[in-house]
Amino acid sequence: MRPELKVCLGTAALLCNLTVKSSAQERPNILFIMADDHTSQSWGIYGGILEKHTPDSNIKRLAAKGCVLNNCFCTNSICVPSRASIMTGQYSNRNGVYTLSDGLPTESGSVAKILQQNGYETALFGKWHLKKEPAGFETYKVLPGQGRYQNPYYLTKGNWRDNETGGTEYQGFETDITTSFAIDWMKNRDDKKPFFLMCHFKATHEPWEYAERFENLYQDADLPYPSGILDFGKETTGRTFKGQQLEILGSRWVQASLFPGKGWTSYPGLPFSLEGLDSIQARKKIYQKFVKDYLRCAAGINDNLGKILDYLEETGLDKNTVVIYTSDQGYFLGEHGFFDKRMIYEESLRMPFVICYPKEIKGGKRIDDIILNIDFPALFLDYAGVKKPEDMQGESFRENLRGKTPGNWRKSMYYRYWENEPLRPAHLGIRNERYKLALFYGQPKASSSKKIVLPDLPAWEFYDLKKDPQETRNAVEDPRYRAVIAEMRKELIKLREDYQDTDDGDPVIQDIVTRYLYTNEINER
Repeated sequence: MRPELKVCLGTAALLCNLTVKSSAQERPNILFIMADDHTSQSWGIYGGILEKHTPDSNIKRLAAKGCVLNNCFCTNSICVPSRASIMTGQYSNRNGVYTLSDGLPTESGSVAKILQQNGYETALFGKWHLKKEPAGFETYKVLPGQGRYQNPYYLTKGNWRDNETGGTEYQGFETDITTSFAIDWMKNRDDKKPFFLMCHFKATHEPWEYAERFENLYQDADLPYPSGILDFGKETTGRTFKGQQLEILGSRWVQASLFPGKGWTSYPGLPFSLEGLDSIQARKKIYQKFVKDYLRCAAGINDNLGKILDYLEETGLDKNTVVIYTSDQGYFLGEHGFFDKRMIYEESLRMPFVICYPKEIKGGKRIDDIILNIDFPALFLDYAGVKKPEDMQGESFRENLRGKTPGNWRKSMYYRYWENEPLRPAHLGIRNERYKLALFYGQPKASSSKKIVLPDLPAWEFYDLKKDPQETRNAVEDPRYRAVIAEMRKELIKLREDYQDTDDGDPVIQDIVTRYLYTNEINER
């Protein structure tokens, strides 16, 4: 048995011993709404170049009644591991879900199981993406794997398959259908129990298909470009890797136009051509199509978030329901010339997050505390009056939301991305309130089927987020930051130990990371 699974099984074993701390006070319902890749740059409430263009009226509506997290971060910015951390409250090295290929075993401990054992009625609708059958939910209807936008299939307890194939087909658009499932379930639930409902949209994941009603949105618009749109390589910034550049996306569209049905997915708005364009013209054309499709896809989320908020208000459920809207991680929208996520850079690392609970949280509030996705389950359990299990690594931020941040709250966060390839190397790092330090070590896990070793790595990157918020200059060699970097390396060592991420059983990575963390040299070869 894998060591990390022992931890998960230990959590499961604790379920029967967890008890509600207080039943005198009515426990709130918890409604957790999560999109895929719906990055903060596309939420108008976070400002940015798309602030006046993005469809976000219902996100603003929720934020006006609740609290926005300014510094919420993902601990491993890729879909499957992030979702596993949200369910378990653990880093990837503890729950065993490191990469897209991994899955969360049904027998693992999860916040849904704990809430179910403590009197909550539980349900899940939409994107699951954790390979194994969802556990801890009386009801679920989930997309097989990535699922599809148009006429999607859903798996239920009656037709689940571990290979996530098959299911029942529903006519319509996924975001609309998933929302209707969630609302119908709330209408027919056992109203004598509090509920825990997870509503997960496929949007805004590639290929950014959108409902037909948004086809003409932005038709005549020319959307603004991010400052790094013409960053074509690491030579100008000092970063250590090339990255997933927009030209890859353009190539996918061209190929899908020439050979329909042959790629890994289909795309809206084809055919697409770059013929006759120079590199700058091509990149700008790719960006315009990409971000317009992305925002059209996001418009469907905004619509359906409104439907959910309307239902809660019409029924009075809003008065005793914790409502959260977030995304499983961030996403690049042309910054650094990139699309996709995975990297420790701000656009990928940051999770947009808004929470509303009128009984406790003042409307229009924002907090700057560093919150992580591993903290979400602890918060849910705190609201439910349930003690969190000892192996849950996150902490409840309920007091933070009340404006009473504990004195010992974290001042820095630990990040690790495990997959490894030339464009997006494996790396780990630390971010505090001003600075960021990352070690790109470029080695696969011993258990990985992709034995890619990157000869130009390891290498460090360091950014002063106050002076360089766009992370355009790797300042790791700047002597003015020598003392700061030394302190951050000490803190990085401490966080690795605190989270027990020491690469035991993986001696190659352990040797490289240990050597680079403890040496006094920077970017030695």
